[in-house]
Amino acid sequence: MRKSLLLAATAISAISAPALAQDQDNNSDDNIIIVTAQRQAQSLQEVPIAVSAFDSDALEAQQIENASDLQLTLPNVSFTKSNFTASSFTIRGIGDLCVGVTCDSATAIHLNDAPLFNTRLFETEYFDLERIEVLRGPQGTLFGRNATSGVVNVVTAKPQLGEFAASLEGQYGNFNAYQIKGMVNVPVGDTLAVRAAGFYQKRDGYTRNLFDGSRIDGRDMYAVRGSLKWEPTPDTTIDLMAYYFREDDDRLRIQKQLCQTDPTGVLGCLNNRLEFGKVNTNATFTGTLGSREFLASQGGAGFAALGLGSIYDPNSNGHSNFTEPDDVRVVNTDFNPEYFTDELQLQAHLEHDFGPIQVSLTGLYQETAVDSRQDYNLSVLSRGTIDPTIALLGATTGPGGPFEAFAPVLNAVTSGTQLCTSDTDTIGLGSYGGNRICADTPISLDRSNQDNTSWSIEGIISSDLDGPFNFLLGGIYAENNLGQNSYYVNTFAIDYIAGILGASNGGFLATPYFRNNTREFELESYGIFGEVYFDLTNNLKLTGGLRYNNDKKFVEARSTLASFLVPFGQTTDAFTSPFVGGFDADPGTAGNQLVQQRSVAFDEITGRFVVDWQFTDDNLLYASYSRGYKSGGINPPLQPIFAVPESFGSEQIDAFEIGSKNTFANGALQLNLTAFYYKYKDLQLSRIIARTAVNDTIDADIYGLEIEGFLRPDPDWVINLGFSYLNTEVKGDQFFSNPRDPGGGRADAVIIKDISNGANCAVIPTTAGNAAGSNGFVNTVNTLINGGLDLDPTSPGLEIQPGANLQGTTAFPSDGGIASTGAFSFCGILEALAPTVGTGFGGVEVLSPGVQVNLRGNNLPQAPNVKVSAGVQYTHNFDSGWSLVPRVDIAYTGDQTASIFNGNVNKIEGFTQANASIQLNGTDEKWFVRAFVQNIFDSNSITGQYLTDASSGLFTNIFTLDPRRYGVAAGIKF
Repeated sequence: MRKSLLLAATAISAISAPALAQDQDNNSDDNIIIVTAQRQAQSLQEVPIAVSAFDSDALEAQQIENASDLQLTLPNVSFTKSNFTASSFTIRGIGDLCVGVTCDSATAIHLNDAPLFNTRLFETEYFDLERIEVLRGPQGTLFGRNATSGVVNVVTAKPQLGEFAASLEGQYGNFNAYQIKGMVNVPVGDTLAVRAAGFYQKRDGYTRNLFDGSRIDGRDMYAVRGSLKWEPTPDTTIDLMAYYFREDDDRLRIQKQLCQTDPTGVLGCLNNRLEFGKVNTNATFTGTLGSREFLASQGGAGFAALGLGSIYDPNSNGHSNFTEPDDVRVVNTDFNPEYFTDELQLQAHLEHDFGPIQVSLTGLYQETAVDSRQDYNLSVLSRGTIDPTIALLGATTGPGGPFEAFAPVLNAVTSGTQLCTSDTDTIGLGSYGGNRICADTPISLDRSNQDNTSWSIEGIISSDLDGPFNFLLGGIYAENNLGQNSYYVNTFAIDYIAGILGASNGGFLATPYFRNNTREFELESYGIFGEVYFDLTNNLKLTGGLRYNNDKKFVEARSTLASFLVPFGQTTDAFTSPFVGGFDADPGTAGNQLVQQRSVAFDEITGRFVVDWQFTDDNLLYASYSRGYKSGGINPPLQPIFAVPESFGSEQIDAFEIGSKNTFANGALQLNLTAFYYKYKDLQLSRIIARTAVNDTIDADIYGLEIEGFLRPDPDWVINLGFSYLNTEVKGDQFFSNPRDPGGGRADAVIIKDISNGANCAVIPTTAGNAAGSNGFVNTVNTLINGGLDLDPTSPGLEIQPGANLQGTTAFPSDGGIASTGAFSFCGILEALAPTVGTGFGGVEVLSPGVQVNLRGNNLPQAPNVKVSAGVQYTHNFDSGWSLVPRVDIAYTGDQTASIFNGNVNKIEGFTQANASIQLNGTDEKWFVRAFVQNIFDSNSITGQYLTDASSGLFTNIFTLDPRRYGVAAGIKF
């Protein structure tokens, strides 16, 4: 009987580019693609599921070298790198929109059918692979962890018994890029074989740094893989694999920053469009906390002299004299990037065939680490108004001077004529412990680092019975343990502020940088799954599957920024030494070190049902229903604290799909069609609040169409075509505040920049339309603040010294996309006075972080509305046995949005990518020489955006595909 649908999910799509062998013809038997999977072999066109894949020849022919390339020809699939050394693989509008260590991936990444955690595979180059499979739609009843969007399964080449083989390939191209790949396969007797493979790649940077004339964003990386296959009996196979990848270079984690500059400083960047502007640093938390206005509010008018500038002074904007290069491949930065990552994978697989029953067992151990630093603003900040303040300290901090107590601050943040910034450390002392970076410019940098250890074990029992009934039963257990995860923001201004605010009490406020740190994360997950298969007739079949999921998560995290007083001169760990200065160890106390310990647990039953009808030998119809699930997680601690949920719930998706797979003209044409509809509940989305990713959930509907075609009009021509359409829509009333516009588009709102922490809030009138009331309230409260306040003696945040000199409300530029007015003030004081002072203006409300707007009908992020691709390959065979193979591929990815709030400022324009190559193959393809070009049009294709926090000024990081690359390659096989 024909094999059942045991491993339909690991099938290879016929729409992928074929191998470059030249002996095929149009006979249908020659064009049948046999799916080789871990437990099953099956013709592709009999697989009732939407799946695409690329074997090793197709990867080479279409110049698919990494995950960014893989997305181009796949229908309804997109890929982008993301802000914190991670990535998002989006399938049918479902991607990794959740940000944080407790988030599961919507798209499961597998290695030889086993799930990977926090893998760096998206950064490496592909080498010595058997194939890459991309399964679209919820998965989980066949193998691995559950996934809502689909699975990317990387299948490595296995050792071949009884056959010696080796290959070596070299490549050289522009950007002084060179790469070497090699493989050797050695049989050891009749039942044992070993295989070793690896690559090394190095190139100069894609990006030019105007500051020092250097090239940055280069690569220097390698990977090695060793495999062993042993078949002690004809029915038993043991596969072992070890893999190591390492990169150490100046890769840019973020390609470029875009901003429509806000001259008011209330927002930093405006809401209408993205352009090559620069954030107004007066809107950042360093701009506000280091201002004369804030320091006066804390220590009186005399204290104001220590401010680094004024929030109302354009010259205090660190970018006032900075011009952003209007090219995504050109930056001007005084801190060149540093990037390190490595990954270790160890895998063992055992399978035994008992005849009608097959058993397999797979174990995988994995270690990953990543550490990336780069200029936080990708700019050179001006010393501008800093130098006069430093000069004042230098003249007044001597013995008997009026600012004598601030001498340790001056010593920490300066070194001769240079300014010093804390280097990233783990003890919370930074420049005050001697760990600093000094330069002629005020350095600003961020760091993202993480290390993980994980393992999984999975067992499968499957049948191949003679009757109409077959089954699969499996179980998997996995653990993922986070060693640590940190995100730092270090700037000269934070060091200075941490010292100034603490010096009067004989110390500084540790940490003198922002650090969001997950000290421990543990995931325990197990699943029990199975499928049954029933042949109603010879050509009508049913598949039913169920899965039980259980996920438990524990996290311990903290967020620190100038959080507690440490004496000057301390050299031990500020986090573990005795705390002084009134430190409150209560984790719930705002403004101090916040340590969070939380646990959550989720479980869910999911499954699928499929009916497929093979109504001719070459035509298949199928319909399926499946339910997907992704567990929830825990939101990190915030500084300052906002009213956000401590945790977020799990996702659930009901997916309906119909499809048809067809072969015509004796195999010369294959045409596959798929339509789908998803009902999504509690889709996880991330937004930045208080410099930290916070996750929420919404409901959405998704539907789309996919067409894949493969045409071989004669043996020498190969044409592949792809098309997909996608519509995503938020369903129901879903209310959230838009970080880019805290006023929610209301002309009667006043957007406030809180000068105590850099966050935004909004003041609105109780009676809609009463703009005079909300503006009058803010102006009156600012006048009260200027005279000094003590609203609550038990709350230092509501005690204000006179002399702040806050101004009234102001309008934003008319082309800024902001209908509200804006002002600098204190959100906490406005909220405290709203019930009293606000009544005199008709009543007001203070909303943090802003006015909520309805997302009903909005499109989901990272979901291109259309994708079109085509590839043409021709083979000219010479009488000598040589062949010449030119190939051209082109792919268009349509418009998409980077944010659930949509709008012009969040729009990602569609882009076109085209590749071409011409390859000369020797007799029996024992050698080749190839010339190639990638990204022919040198498109600066943006694949994703990331909006920063209000306290960073709301600038936008963008992520792009590589620029045009070209070169030559040559290889030999033995």
